[in-house]
Amino acid sequence: MSDPAADRIAITALTELRAALAAHGITLPSLDLHLPSYAATGTRPPMISLGNCNPATAQRLAVALGAAR
Repeated sequence: MSDPAADRIAITALTELRAALAAHGITLPSLDLHLPSYAATGTRPPMISLGNCNPATAQRLAVALGAAR
């Protein structure tokens, strides 16, 4: 079973990342908790799975992060 305190850390980070991406008009449909790490035993927060995106979304991410000019 996962650790509730660690789960909250990951869920908060996930929520904040979704909001930050949305502020730039970016949606990653598969952005979620990494289920195997969420289901694992331990005190570490679960991983966050960024998932896949199409090239247009990748370009928007690069612009939002300041990599493309």
